Amino acid sequence: MGKPLLLEGEAGVGKTEIAKVLAKVLDAKLIRLQCYEGLDANTALYEWNYPKQMLRIKLEEVEHGDREAVETEIFTQDYLIKRPLLEAIQSDGANPPVLLIDEIDRADMEFEAFLLEVLSDFQITIPEIGTISAKHRPYVFLTSNRTREIHDALKRRCLYHWIEYPTFEKEYEIITTKFPQAEANMAKQICAFMQRVREMNFYKRPGVAETLDWASALIALNRKGLDDKTVIETMGCVFKYREDLHHLKEQIDGKQLNLEALLRVSPEMVS
Repeated sequence: MGKPLLLEGEAGVGKTEIAKVLAKVLDAKLIRLQCYEGLDANTALYEWNYPKQMLRIKLEEVEHGDREAVETEIFTQDYLIKRPLLEAIQSDGANPPVLLIDEIDRADMEFEAFLLEVLSDFQITIPEIGTISAKHRPYVFLTSNRTREIHDALKRRCLYHWIEYPTFEKEYEIITTKFPQAEANMAKQICAFMQRVREMNFYKRPGVAETLDWASALIALNRKGLDDKTVIETMGCVFKYREDLHHLKEQIDGKQLNLEALLRVSPEMVS
């Protein structure tokens, strides 16, 4: 259909990873634009290389004493710094690139309006050069953690998909695919723990990214399984806020979170 894909979901559920995996599968270049408050068109599209332009002017003055003659020469592609959007439009690889516009909800609404124009035609006009159109229409992914609502006009230009936290079985598959050396029982224990804490009232519920961080740390520590002590000592991989760590300790001490029962994973949970 040629439309961008807007992926929404909680932080850490794997939205960005989808674009990375597609780029790898298609053997395509991944071009990433990380959004933030105050992001503007110049930062996303292009900038002129002013130091290089000034150096060229100075050299022309020294060698020929003619500054005016070089003024048209310094506004060419050679003096252009490509930012992600222009890089995606001008990509000339064998396969269309994958353009990842990450965390669009962090950008201002003015940037959304600008983005609408770019995504509609995949062409831009640089006054000094002219109109540049995409040779290959890129695969476009937009991600949002839904810290604010994306404008309807942008949503209508996209296909939409909401990404939930993975099921126990899916998360187990993710761990064992990413870390084939992980002990099967420990991977099941990790999944059981993560599934449980996501049901609880934490300020920031952990996503798949935290699951993989935790699994990586446990493997580095040469752990074959989980126990109360190991869980408590490594919770910095799962929770990144002091309040959540304190709340977890309260839940464990008060037996609302029974680690012994939770970590007693039955073999039938995942065959």
